Amino acid sequence: MKERTILHSDVNNFFASVECAHRPELKDKPVAVAGNPEKRTGVILAKNELAKKAGVQTGQVIWEAKNVCPDLVVLLPHYDLYQEICEKLHEFYLNYTDFVEPLGLDECWLDVTDSLRYLNKTGKQLADELREKIAKQFNFTVSVGVSFSKLFAKLGSDMKKPNATTVIAFNSFKEQTYSLPLNSIVGIGRRLQTRFEKSNIMTIGDFVTLSDEYLNSTIGITLVNLKHELLGDFNPPVLNYYHLPPPKSIGNGTTTLKDILRREDCITTLTMLAEKVASRLLKHKVLPKTLSVSIKTNKMECFHKSMKIPPTREVTLLVKNATRILDAFWKYDQPVRSIRLRTSNFISDEARQISMFEEREISPVIDIINEKYGGIYLASDKSKFLNTSKNPHE
Repeated sequence: MKERTILHSDVNNFFASVECAHRPELKDKPVAVAGNPEKRTGVILAKNELAKKAGVQTGQVIWEAKNVCPDLVVLLPHYDLYQEICEKLHEFYLNYTDFVEPLGLDECWLDVTDSLRYLNKTGKQLADELREKIAKQFNFTVSVGVSFSKLFAKLGSDMKKPNATTVIAFNSFKEQTYSLPLNSIVGIGRRLQTRFEKSNIMTIGDFVTLSDEYLNSTIGITLVNLKHELLGDFNPPVLNYYHLPPPKSIGNGTTTLKDILRREDCITTLTMLAEKVASRLLKHKVLPKTLSVSIKTNKMECFHKSMKIPPTREVTLLVKNATRILDAFWKYDQPVRSIRLRTSNFISDEARQISMFEEREISPVIDIINEKYGGIYLASDKSKFLNTSKNPHE
C-alpha cells in the first residue's frame, strides 16, 4: 500500500488569535476570550501566547485570570466571526487538495499525497508553505504535523507550539512518540488515563503492548483500533471535503479546574459548553431534537439524562433546557468533577417549519436587550433575567 502524506493544521489559540488579528492594537497585549467580562465571573475560553505565559488557563474564572495577569484584556467571543474564518481556512486548504477533513473549527487534516507530485515538494515543505501563507493572509499562526496517518499528524501538530512544523515519519514514529504520556493522543481522556495508570500503563509505548483481547473485553473495539493506529497498521483515510457525512451527535465536555458543588457553577459550565456546541450546530446547519447532560463526581460516579427539546441551537434555550435536565436528576449534594453536554437527533435548517415566535425571530430583539441591559432576556420566562452576556458564561 502506498504511504500517504497527511498534514494536520491547527490554529494556535484560535479564538484569541482571531480577535487579535482583527484588532491590531491588541498585538502586544495579553488577551483572553471569555463570557461576561464586566461581571468578572465568566469562564476563560481561549487566551493568546502572552496570556498563557503569564499563567492564564482555559477554564479559569475571569477574576482568577486577572489575579495572575492584571493587564489581561478580556473580550466577548464572536462566534459568527470564528465561523467565517473557519470557512475561509477551509477554502484555503482546498486549493491544495479535496481531501480536507475538519476537526472542530480550528483544525483540519489534509491528505496531500497526490498534490506533492505536481507541486514538487515534500510534506514538510508544503507544511511550511501553509504556515507562511496563513500568517500573511490571516495574520495568525498554525502548527502543522506531517505524517503517514491522521493520528500521528495530529500528534505532530500538538508536539511543537506555536507556529511550528513537526514531521513524524513512518520509519521513526515509534522512537518519536512511544515515550510520550498516554493522554497525548486523541481518545485517551483523564478517566482512561487514570484507569491505565493504576495498571502502570503510563506511555503510548506501554499502551500498544496490551492485547486486543484485553482492550476489547474491558473497554471496547474503539481502543483496539486506536492501538493499531499507534502501531501504524490501521490508518483511516482523510475524508473528501465535498462528501463529509453529517454528524450523528454534537457535544462538548470539560473537566473543571476545581470540583464544583453550587448550582450556579454548574450552569456556568453548561453555558460554556453550549456556546461551543451551538457553534458546531451552526457550522453543520442542523438543529437538535434531543439534549443530554452527563456529570461525573469526584468519586468517578457517572450520571446522565436526556430529553426531547424543540429544535434549536440558541445558546440561551440550550442552557435553559440543559439546566432543566440537570435539576431533574441532580441534587447538587456531591462535588462534580466533569460535565458534558450532547445534542443529537438532528433535523436540517431546511426541514424545519418556523413560526413567528421561534428563536430566529426573537434573536434580534434579544440582541437589542443585551446591548441595553447586558443580560439575556428569556422570552419564555419573563419573570427574570439570566445574568449572562450575549454569549453567556455565568
